[in-house]
Amino acid sequence: MSVKTIYLIRHGETEYNRMGIVQGSGVDSDLNELGFAQARAFFDAYQHVNFHKIYTSNLRRTVQSVQHFINNGIAYEQLEGLNEICWGEKEGKAPNYQEDEFYLDVLRRWKLGETHIPAANGGESPDEVAARQKIAFKHILARPEEEVVLVAMHGRAIRILLTHLLNLPLSKMDDFEHTNLCLYKLVYSYTDNAFALELSNDVSHLMVLAE
Repeated sequence: MSVKTIYLIRHGETEYNRMGIVQGSGVDSDLNELGFAQARAFFDAYQHVNFHKIYTSNLRRTVQSVQHFINNGIAYEQLEGLNEICWGEKEGKAPNYQEDEFYLDVLRRWKLGETHIPAANGGESPDEVAARQKIAFKHILARPEEEVVLVAMHGRAIRILLTHLLNLPLSKMDDFEHTNLCLYKLVYSYTDNAFALELSNDVSHLMVLAE
């Protein structure tokens, strides 16, 4: 049976993450010191895996998260479809009380199934993100010879992605937790045209940073 194994990670920590500032797809931030340490810890734990290809978003923080693998000569490709959701006018801002209320209302409406609602003025809706992700993953799945791939993405984007890969409604996206440099591992069967989830929000590789 032909399968593809996908190691799906969220990027390492940035200063925006640490300070609680909204990034989205419009803020192209770098990893901070902890983020680079997380990237190194993930590499140390998974450098033995024979990745045939790496896919990242167009944003620096995802490329930096897998740079050690790229430096080892593994081919990589950036896909705009893997970018984080666009938060429009909220990007680059630290939420205050009123903005927290705004976020809570948006999240509530998404959970009620109103996934056509944009994240903010000038931003994307989960439906729009899912549509571009499906194009990106069609591209990735069209290469069955790449049997093991590493995909570096973003928090909200991963939540959206997992719902449609696992045939769940978008309203369930918040069921999937994520932390910086966490790992989700999926196996795709070309025979069954279906994904199986093997690991969820795994951060065991980061335990060395707590020692």
